[in-house]
Amino acid sequence: MQASATFPWPQDDPLQDDALTGEMRIWQRVKGHRYSLDDVLTARAALDAFPTAESYLDLGCGIGSVLLMVLSELKATRALGIEAQEQSYALACENVDRNGLGDRVCLVRGDLRDANALMDQSKDRFALITGTPPYQRPGTATPSPDPQRAHARIEYRGGVEEYLAAIARWLAPGGKAVVCAEGRRPERVLDRVEELGLQVVSRLDAYPRAGRSTPLFSVWTVEFGNDGAGDFSHRHFIARDKDGVRTDAYHKLRCSFGIQPTPAGSKSDE
Repeated sequence: MQASATFPWPQDDPLQDDALTGEMRIWQRVKGHRYSLDDVLTARAALDAFPTAESYLDLGCGIGSVLLMVLSELKATRALGIEAQEQSYALACENVDRNGLGDRVCLVRGDLRDANALMDQSKDRFALITGTPPYQRPGTATPSPDPQRAHARIEYRGGVEEYLAAIARWLAPGGKAVVCAEGRRPERVLDRVEELGLQVVSRLDAYPRAGRSTPLFSVWTVEFGNDGAGDFSHRHFIARDKDGVRTDAYHKLRCSFGIQPTPAGSKSDE
């Protein structure tokens, strides 16, 4: 369904009102950046990693999709999100308010690379942190002419390395952080984690379709400590089978957020 949000938005750039969880909905630009599988898997991994977290930070929160999915289960948690891109920040503010979370969510328009970006809102560290960075370095892909879509894909303000640096800066001892990154270059995460004194707890490789040799992206859960102690989980997620049919794993993921599978051949609300 297409509609107009309650704040000013150009008529030639319509917004779409979509289901995010069984209880929450989200405004997204029809022509702009939209939430996708990496957001859903990141939110699920974060909830599985620390289901009792009392404080939560979402780095580069975009339009608020991961933040809202996490808070749909962490009912008493206070959260902070930081986002630099103008249109995404505006939509994040609207999406937080429309879902009745304005009393426990603070949104900051700022650059996550700035060590002082959150000083006015919180001097404490966070038990849980998430981040879904763009995957393409400048010059390696053709940027979209749309600023919001371009910043969601191209690492104009840094990639996973900068997100991990922010995690090391703001993660509380004993906390967990979940970040996704392109699947072809896991060393970008592994090398940076070691440099920062973090360690990987789990890795989930996501494949859009069965038969693909390389994951499209991976979701990493990290914590402090580089001694290699503790269990390590390496799993795989396949969204569609070889015939393009959504897998049981995909439906289970969506059902975990209260989104029921749509009948075959029907239009999805995602």
